[in-house]
Amino acid sequence: MKLVNERPSILTIAEACYCIGLARATYNRWRYNKPGVLPERASHRRISDEERQRILSILCSERFCDKSVRQAWATLLDEDVYLCSIRTMYRILTDNKAVRERRNQLTHPEYKKPELMATGPNQLWSWDITKLHGPSKWTYFYLYVILDVYSRKVVGWMVAHRESATLATKLIQDTCEKEGIAEDQLTIHADRGTSMRSKAVAFLLADLGVTKTHSRPYTSSDNPYSEAHFKTLKYHPSFPKQFGCIQDARVFLRKFFKWYNCEHRHSGIGLVTPDQRHTGEDKVVTVKRKETLERFYERHPERFVKGLPHPPEIPGAVWINKPNKKEVAA
Repeated sequence: MKLVNERPSILTIAEACYCIGLARATYNRWRYNKPGVLPERASHRRISDEERQRILSILCSERFCDKSVRQAWATLLDEDVYLCSIRTMYRILTDNKAVRERRNQLTHPEYKKPELMATGPNQLWSWDITKLHGPSKWTYFYLYVILDVYSRKVVGWMVAHRESATLATKLIQDTCEKEGIAEDQLTIHADRGTSMRSKAVAFLLADLGVTKTHSRPYTSSDNPYSEAHFKTLKYHPSFPKQFGCIQDARVFLRKFFKWYNCEHRHSGIGLVTPDQRHTGEDKVVTVKRKETLERFYERHPERFVKGLPHPPEIPGAVWINKPNKKEVAA
C-alpha cells in the first residue's frame, strides 16, 4: 500500500555532513573551489615561518636551553622582548620535537650483550669482588672469588683489606698457574668494576693469552654465576653477620669453599659437586645413580606412576646469555 504523503528521504547539507563526520566549512571549501583540492587558508594571526624559526633558535640557544619555557618567556619580557605567548612557544617546540631536552645530550656507547659458552672446565671463568662486614660499623673485608662457569668450582679466592687491581692480578696469575691454563684457552668474564677494567689486569691477561669480557653497565644478569655464588655464601646458615678480623674471615672461607667444592650438590649441574663436575667424575656419578634407580624400580615398580625414574640431567654446554632462536635466525 502506498502512502499519499510519502516524502523522499533527502538530507540537508548540514545533516549529510553530520552523518559522515565532515565539517560544513570543509564541504563549502570543496564546493566553491576546484574539485578534489583542499585549499590551505592560513589564519591572519599565524606567525610567519621566519618568526617561528627565530623563536626556536632563541629557545634552543645556550642561554635558554637549560631553562623552562616559562622562565625564557619571562626573561625576554623583562628585557622588553615579546615573541609570542607561552603556549605558542610550546607548540613550536612540539612541532620540532624539542619539548623535553633542548641542549646537546651525551650519547653513551652501545654495549654489546656478552654471549659466552663453555663446554668443559677451564674454558670460561667468572670473577667478582664482594664485601664482608668487619668488627665495627663501616669496616669491611674484600673477598675476591674466581669461579669456573662450567663446573661452578671456586678455582681461586682471596680476602684483603681493600679492593686493588694489584691484588687482583696476583690472584688471577696464581690461579692460572695452579690450573695450568695455556695460551688462548681461557676467557675471563667480569663486571665493570674499577679493578676489573684496570690496566694492570688487562696487561696481565694479554700476557697470559687470556680473553677478557665485561658485563653491560648496570646489568647484573650478565654476570649471573658470581652473583648466585655470593648469594649461596651469604645465605649459608653458618655465615656470620660480621668477622672479628681478617684471619677469622680466612678461616671461615677456607672451610666454606672446601664444603662448596667437594660436598655441596649444586642444583645447576645435576646435583653433583663442583669438584666432580670439574674433574669429569660427574659422568661416573650419573651412571651409578641410574643403576641404583633401576634396581629400586625393579623391586617396587608400583611406586613409580610415570615409569622408570631418571637421575637429574647434567647440562652439556653452559652459557652466559644464550642467544635465542629469533636472534640466531636474524
